[in-house]
Amino acid sequence: MENTENKDLNKQINDLIMEMAKDPQNTELYHKLSELYLEQQDYDKVMSVLDSLLAIKPDDVKALVGMGTMWFYEKDFRKSLSYYNKALEINPKNYLIYYNIGNVFAEWKNFPKALFYYNRAIDLNALNPEIYNAIALLYQDNEEYIESKAYYEKALSLDPTNITALVDMGNVCFKLFDYETALDLYKRVYALNIDNKVVAICIGNTYTLMKNREEAYKYYEKALTMEGDNYRAYICYAISLSEFGENDMAIEMYKKAIEIFPKQPNAYQLLGNLYTNLNRIEEAMAEYKKVLHFATNDAQTYMLLGNAHYLNNEIEKAIASYRASIQIEPDNDEYKLIYYQILDEYIDKKRRGELEA
Repeated sequence: MENTENKDLNKQINDLIMEMAKDPQNTELYHKLSELYLEQQDYDKVMSVLDSLLAIKPDDVKALVGMGTMWFYEKDFRKSLSYYNKALEINPKNYLIYYNIGNVFAEWKNFPKALFYYNRAIDLNALNPEIYNAIALLYQDNEEYIESKAYYEKALSLDPTNITALVDMGNVCFKLFDYETALDLYKRVYALNIDNKVVAICIGNTYTLMKNREEAYKYYEKALTMEGDNYRAYICYAISLSEFGENDMAIEMYKKAIEIFPKQPNAYQLLGNLYTNLNRIEEAMAEYKKVLHFATNDAQTYMLLGNAHYLNNEIEKAIASYRASIQIEPDNDEYKLIYYQILDEYIDKKRRGELEA
């Protein structure tokens, strides 16, 4: 049964379609209809309406940007860019077009071009915090954390309650080992939204690295009571528990995570790593092998299994696992280095007669 809000929205759409039938050249009606479909999240109809509008008025900048954005959400970035470029030809002074083009190049991991278009957007609108956020994220993705932090600070000077900037700058400070600042930023977000599960987990992680067990556990427990699945919360809680030496509880947390997503490798791998650290090698191998039942091409799991075999003095099995990992990821230099080191060690021991024939 449709709720009142949906009925009202459908009535507005029907009324607008009737109005358009009487006045099919009125471009403003097309914009209104596309916005209503956007509210309904009916993106195919949004694009259909904008297409019809552009057939009437090919130089409608708002429609061109709208189509570019729709294709951006569809992850067809070439089509998205083509619409943005058409809009830019018509209105080269619109900061939003430059910003959107910057987003396309950011998705393509083209750092110089993304930065160029974001800076052009700033030239036209220097007081928009979202542009500084975008540049900060660009630097963050490029692992240039000092520059990233500076841009987040600029964004927050323009909008001190910008949750995206607060969280992302917290993550950058975390990467820079500035845990005090990261904690302050996360807590500012938490004060604005006490039901933010991700931030509660981030606070727990930060307290863990600050060696404050009681506060860390408190925030993980809070996160577990909030809406949403608890997969990440269980994993982070488990890591924290193992950091403080409470390994039995950590194992139970990993098992709870596995129950939520039994076909996600991460919890199995981390549990296997914990077993390895506890010198429970057979149990570690059992966890890695569980992953390979449903993710047969997981190179990291083969590498971890190889490590476990090596620690168990099963060198030939270790070499076989390492070989499997580099067959899956032949360009992974780290995997190749480990494989060739162990292989060379094995060959030397064979030559010296230290291994059975």
